Amino acid sequence: MTAQFTRRTCIAALGAAITSRHASAQQAPEPVIGLLDSSAATALKFSAFYEALKVEGFSRNQHLTVEYHSAEGDYARLPKLAADLVNRRVNLITALGSPAALAAKAATASIPIVFAVDANPIEIGLIANLSHSGANICGVAAIGVAREQKRLELLRAAVPAASLFGVLVNPQNSNQDAQIKDAVASAQKIGVQIKLVRASTGAEFGNIFVELAQSQAAGLVIADDEFFLGAGVQLGSLAARHSMPAVFHGAAFATAGGLLSYGSRLPELYHQAGAYSGLVLAGASPAELPIFQSTGTETIVNLRSAKSFGIVLPQAMIDQANSVIR
Repeated sequence: MTAQFTRRTCIAALGAAITSRHASAQQAPEPVIGLLDSSAATALKFSAFYEALKVEGFSRNQHLTVEYHSAEGDYARLPKLAADLVNRRVNLITALGSPAALAAKAATASIPIVFAVDANPIEIGLIANLSHSGANICGVAAIGVAREQKRLELLRAAVPAASLFGVLVNPQNSNQDAQIKDAVASAQKIGVQIKLVRASTGAEFGNIFVELAQSQAAGLVIADDEFFLGAGVQLGSLAARHSMPAVFHGAAFATAGGLLSYGSRLPELYHQAGAYSGLVLAGASPAELPIFQSTGTETIVNLRSAKSFGIVLPQAMIDQANSVIR
């Protein structure tokens, strides 16, 4: 059995067993999902997640109750939020983001957990095996390779004469050391210097851009982080206001004024999380389900921002982008 599966493959593999379990589940009391979110609520998450759940036969407020708990980017709140869901005896915890998934795992070894993480679940300590966890946990993961490196390379291609770029990390992110290591190695490889800046609250963002301007940084790479993702509009707007070419992740960031977006396909991640949540509610065992690996990436180019920054992007970058904001 290979490590990478599509939802259709998983459903086919489970076969008639899931069908019979689903029939039984529909006759049982209305199930309750505890939706544990690392960052702020967004329409993107919910539309993709609930659409997939509906396909599996579970419509919110009809065949399903959802208890939504969000840390709003304050990861220190997650253990308490996870414990509350356990105390409510929900049928399933769906954890969005690595911090939420780790908190859910620490909170229960019995309630099924479905995670959606923009990281390698083995490297962050969620599971030990991609083909099956052997425990109460399964889910969807975007297995990204050197995203900080790719973002730095894109920024260098956009601003080829630059010698110094900022790199923003969240000190609350358990993966920040690896992100910093990747950024330093990438900077050395392409011959630029980096200035590390840190923020874990929205109130700190404004000072970050001022500090980078004072250091004469020519652009900013924003590392993967659930809090940053939820603050994509704020970060994109600040980048535009401070005339700072920046590259991060997500359409919201690019639309708000960020120069470039590069990262995983988030709608796919949330959609598959909904599909897996439906499978588990229908009776599938999390211990036996393979981890769905989302390996696709998406690049968004904002030509309006490029023009306002006085940047002429390489035509090859524009041609290869998945989406171009003109």
